[in-house]
Parts: sequence; structure tokens; C-alpha cells
Amino acid sequence: MSCDEKVDCGRRRLVVATAAAGGVAGVAVAVPFLASLAPSERAKSAGAPVEVDISKLAPGQMMTVEWRGKPVWIIHRTKEMIDGLRKTDDKVADPKSDRPMQPDYAKNENRSIKPEILVAIGICTHLGCSPTDKFKTGAESGIDAEWTGGFLCPCHGSTFDLAGRVYKSKPAPDNLEVPPHAYLSESRLIIGEDKKGA
Repeated sequence: MSCDEKVDCGRRRLVVATAAAGGVAGVAVAVPFLASLAPSERAKSAGAPVEVDISKLAPGQMMTVEWRGKPVWIIHRTKEMIDGLRKTDDKVADPKSDRPMQPDYAKNENRSIKPEILVAIGICTHLGCSPTDKFKTGAESGIDAEWTGGFLCPCHGSTFDLAGRVYKSKPAPDNLEVPPHAYLSESRLIIGEDKKGA
């Protein structure tokens, strides 16, 4: 483009240079601002699936892992614990797990993919307290002579069996939640993802 007598070439170059510099500055300001709107690495990891090695979890033992800031219990139930679930069917509020507190593949009498392994979020469905395990049975439990093992919420007295099902006439309205999960192998679980589940 040639300059003629009516247009100042220097001024035109200055306007173009100023506009280009302003555009670069605008992009430089926008990039960090837009990046700040993206979830942080901490936020991403808080919602990320968690892999768990259960190879050392012996029958009768429980371990706790954290997923999305919540305690997730993994219990390796013994045959006696599983058999005890049949005795609580008429004592729990939702024996067939009809309420949507578990994925479809855990909607069974054990509320699990494998009968011996329960995966449940350890938060009472009443006011969000964390129940304590009461695996001892009978009078030794300190609950009652017919207790078959489970959990007691110390805040308001809600009790849950070893499938996380809430007993009738307790403050908690629902069973403990079963999170999405899947087996990566016989000894590895992933919590928070169930693409390979059931």
C-alpha cells in the first residue's frame, strides 16, 4: 500500500502497531483469566476415581479410602457376616434396596458385585455423621442380643447391617450409599468409575 500526500504513513504505521500490541496484550490478559476458570488439579483429583489394592484385606476386616472427600469403606465379609444378612431382612427399612442408594449392579441381597466385598460410603444418611463399625455380634456388641454385626451412628442412634441397610424406625431415612465401582483384577478395585463393573 503506497502512501499519498493526504495520509500520513507514519501515523498509519503507529495505529497498526498500537492495534497489534493491544491485541497481544488482550490475549496475554485473557489466557491466565480463562485458565483460572478451569478446575484446579486438586479439584480434578478430588473427583477422580481411586484405585485400591485389597489383596491384604483379610476376611472380617475393613479399610477406609477417600473419594471425593468422603470416607469409603471396603469390608471383606466372612461367610458368617454374609449369612447374618438373611437374619436382618425383616428388621431393615429397605431390605431389597429399592431406593436408589446403589448402582443397579449392586442392587441385590448383598448390595455388592461380589458377596464377600462391600463397598459403601461411610456417611449416615440422616445428618452426615460417620457411623462406627460394630462387627461383634450378640450381647458382646453392646447393642442387643440379636445383633448380627454392622454399624452404629453415634450421633442419633441409626443402625445399619453389614450390607449398609438401615434398620427400621431409625432417624436415617436411607441405606448407606454404594458408590460406583469396578474390579480391575481380583485384588484391585476402582472407586468412582464402573465402566468395567459388574
